[in-house]
Amino acid sequence: MVARRYPAAPVVGVGGVVVSSRGVLLVKRGRPPSQGLWSIPGGAVEVGEALAAAVAREVAEETGLKVRVGPLVEVVERILRDPSGRVEYHYVLLDYLCFAAPADPVAGSDAAEARWVAVEELEQWGLTADTLGVIEKGLAMAGGVAM
Repeated sequence: MVARRYPAAPVVGVGGVVVSSRGVLLVKRGRPPSQGLWSIPGGAVEVGEALAAAVAREVAEETGLKVRVGPLVEVVERILRDPSGRVEYHYVLLDYLCFAAPADPVAGSDAAEARWVAVEELEQWGLTADTLGVIEKGLAMAGGVAM
């Protein structure tokens, strides 16, 4: 397993912009570096794991939901430095559009909470600007509305 904190190399991660008739699936992060923040479900790719399989696994682990993984939405790089300027976290994230049945999510793995959020309410959830941008791009790719 690659060290996530103070890594020797960037960590490759995936995320799912999961949409359904109930809106967009969000999780509240249960661990650093984004503990307490709402985001899309996702996590690190395991060695030998295909990207689409990693997205499906991470969404299932964090929410209990099965998804159909669609196209790549965006590549996002997150580099977080400690007060001394040393790289504490470095992620290269590949976010995919995903589709799910509107079942009730159940938080698991490193998610503290999981829920569907109506598209018109997304800005009220304190999402980072890049996360909101990825979700908006994913929704545009899905036809502008959650399906």
